[in-house]
Amino acid sequence: MDWSHYRFHTRWSLTAPLATVYDALAQAEDYPRWWPQVREVDRIDDTSGTIRIRSLLPYDLTFTAREVRRDPVAGILEIAMTGDLDGWARWTLTPADSGTLAHYDQEVDVTKPLMRLLAVPGRPLFRANHALMMRAGRRGLAAHLRAV
Repeated sequence: MDWSHYRFHTRWSLTAPLATVYDALAQAEDYPRWWPQVREVDRIDDTSGTIRIRSLLPYDLTFTAREVRRDPVAGILEIAMTGDLDGWARWTLTPADSGTLAHYDQEVDVTKPLMRLLAVPGRPLFRANHALMMRAGRRGLAAHLRAV
């Protein structure tokens, strides 16, 4: 097993319509406004940018995100990631009775040297750190959508 390889799946239930949620998630440069752990997003061009994130643990992760798929009809946003995280992430949105279900899937290899060094003993902390980041993201997006 590669202890620096991670797969994550998160599901958010949101009360906003699918198109509204999709529009918010498609604007990655706005994430720092509503997602506290997304510290910085710098656009490189129309389909890529550099992102810096930091959750509870005292380290930043920086990666370049490149748009792979943007399909509003299917409700899919997907990126390829290179940098401290190498892999991909995908939002898949589906309508629900009360609004929208947002499924987030991510598969990455961590390349940051300290995280690789601490891969085995730190794995539970790294997974918990990710869970805290995702929980805060859901809360932030829900509040952002109420204000829109």
